[in-house]
Amino acid sequence: MNTNSGETIQPASAAIDALRALHHGPLLLPGAADYDTARTVWNAMIDRRPVLVARCRDAADVVAGVNFAREHGLPLSVKGGGHNIAGTAVGEGLMLDLSLMKEVVVNPEARTAVAQPGCLLSDVDRATQAHGLAAVLGFISMTGIAGLTLGGGFGYLTRRFGWTCDTVLSLEVVTAAGEVVIASETENPDLFWGLRGGGGNFGVVTRFTYKLYPVGPEIIAGAVVWPGADAPAVLDMYRALTANAPPEQTVVAVLRKAPPAPWLPADIHGKPVVALFVCDTGPLAAAEARAAAIKSFGTPVGDVLQRRPYLAQQTLIDGTQPPGRRDYWKSEYLPRLEPEMLTKYIDNAWRMVSPFAGVTLFPIGGALNELPEDYSAVGNRDAAFVLAIAAGWERAEDDAANIAWVRQTWQALRPFSTGGTYVNFLTEEEGDPRIRDAYGRNYERLIDVKTRWDPTNLFRANKNIAPRS
Repeated sequence: MNTNSGETIQPASAAIDALRALHHGPLLLPGAADYDTARTVWNAMIDRRPVLVARCRDAADVVAGVNFAREHGLPLSVKGGGHNIAGTAVGEGLMLDLSLMKEVVVNPEARTAVAQPGCLLSDVDRATQAHGLAAVLGFISMTGIAGLTLGGGFGYLTRRFGWTCDTVLSLEVVTAAGEVVIASETENPDLFWGLRGGGGNFGVVTRFTYKLYPVGPEIIAGAVVWPGADAPAVLDMYRALTANAPPEQTVVAVLRKAPPAPWLPADIHGKPVVALFVCDTGPLAAAEARAAAIKSFGTPVGDVLQRRPYLAQQTLIDGTQPPGRRDYWKSEYLPRLEPEMLTKYIDNAWRMVSPFAGVTLFPIGGALNELPEDYSAVGNRDAAFVLAIAAGWERAEDDAANIAWVRQTWQALRPFSTGGTYVNFLTEEEGDPRIRDAYGRNYERLIDVKTRWDPTNLFRANKNIAPRS
């Protein structure tokens, strides 16, 4: 395997035995029973074989792993939920697998939750909803909280409360020096700033403390679907709706081919459709009135927009993102929806190759726009929508056609961007200048934080921000 210096080495068995003496969790070498499970991530295009997998149970295990990688010159990668499109969780050196670290502790009086980095969104959602509270997380319940949060994070509650990372109160971090520190507004504030959007560039977070908000448990949410031919009218309605929607109402637009969902008529399965996914966490009567206006538009072919538990909404579209498919994405931030953009959006969407592809408009404008650009490293305070162009498919021989469609659609829509892009949606091959695009004016400050906390770039299996030389 390749070391940080480019040499090819295999850690000696004595060195691994020494690590084993310090490590509470399993250490897996190639051929071990759980090795392939541990190294497998959501995107099937990623197929790398670490020389050693250290499954961590606590911060002490993370410290031992970080020290081992540094002392032996091994590339280091870190896996939380393993759901990132780029698959940087898996490298060819030492992989720290944090998936066993899944504790969530909720303080309902303080409205906070402390969660370990192996948690999925579903773990935190279940724990917080037991108290009628929610963290600002994403919209696929199988996503890991760590990667989501460190890359900024957005979901159905973002319009009300901001980026996920804006709601983080403190973090416990293992640094490149193998030290455990706290990052918050009062302790190591430069590290706290960088971790809120700067990804895994500065250390391994072993605890996240989130601010929680009263949400649910019952909300107005679900989906309404129209035939693809109705897309121009539906999206014109959508443009007006989102321009005036209160922050409690998030409505996501998707163009795709209809899945074989039981609530959609069989004769539309596999055909182009336009869908609006609604999550309204406002007072139920007002939310129902807003939903009624959507449900009565045109002639929908499917409608499951109704009262439902917030937990149900958080899993509603999990089936569209199963593990084991090959996936490729592009994304941009949009400042607004322009009629010309929507025309190109529709035209390019219907050229999709795979039945599992889709082009999504996710509104995020609201609370995040009210904070200064440098409030946290994620920046992009001028964004109102996330444009996501995503293809998923099953056979390697279909790679070229699907990747080409994503890239062509992205090029057609990129002129309408703010110039920024969501770092968590950057694919494996995207480095500079796309990483710079993701951070804009915050990029130079991120380099300063990196230089202080990781001057040798130990944490480089990520959307890397290199230290100053």
